[in-house]
Formats: sequence, C-alpha cells, structure tokens
Amino acid sequence: MTESTPVGVGLPMTVTRTGGLAGFDDQVQVDAEGIATVSSRGKETVRCKLDPTLLTPLASAAQQVDWASLTMVKPTVRHPDDMIIAVSANGKVARLDDPKLKPLSAPVSKLLTEAKIPPGDLCKPL
Repeated sequence: MTESTPVGVGLPMTVTRTGGLAGFDDQVQVDAEGIATVSSRGKETVRCKLDPTLLTPLASAAQQVDWASLTMVKPTVRHPDDMIIAVSANGKVARLDDPKLKPLSAPVSKLLTEAKIPPGDLCKPL
C-alpha cells in the first residue's frame, strides 16, 4: 500500500503543448501515482513527483470529465501560430479548450507551469 493521493478515472494522463509563436513542443505524462515525466521541445526529459497541492486538483478535475463522450480525434491547427494544448486519457484526446474538458483548464495550466524544466516548486525531482 502506498501513500499516494487517491486517483481514479483520468489518470494516467498526457498533456501536450505544441505550436504557437514560440514553437512549443512540450509534453507532461502523469501516472496514477503522481509521477510526472516532462519533456520540453521534444527532449530534456525530467521525472518528478507532483506535490499533492497540484496532483489532487488535477485528479479531481479529470474525474469530472465525461471521457466516454469525447471522440478520438487528433487536435488540428485552426490558424497560423495556433498553440494546441491537448489532453489524452482513457484512450481519448481533446483540446483543452473543448467545453467537455472545462474542469481541467486551471489544473492543466498550473501543471504546464509547475512541471517545467527544471522542475517547478510543485514537482520535486526523483
């Protein structure tokens, strides 16, 4: 038995951020135990443990999403310099701006900020 934050539907989860004027290519994978694997610009992989103040709201928000109602469609660029933030979990993927992912908006934005390289204050190196 581990002392991890209880999680359920929605984790593991992968968050990607691509495109935009800055040419983002970031990925954060979060497993059911709250271990994040973070890569930036397709390299520089770092593993860290998410702080409960970040993991708990993320897991809670993921449980509020009706994953079954999402279609499996890869998010596409809508206009030049479009920055796509996509979330995939439970075999589904959607843009963060999809109304069905509204509960994840704030926790995912915080995740992308805090799980940066080098790890932020809420993501402790393993």
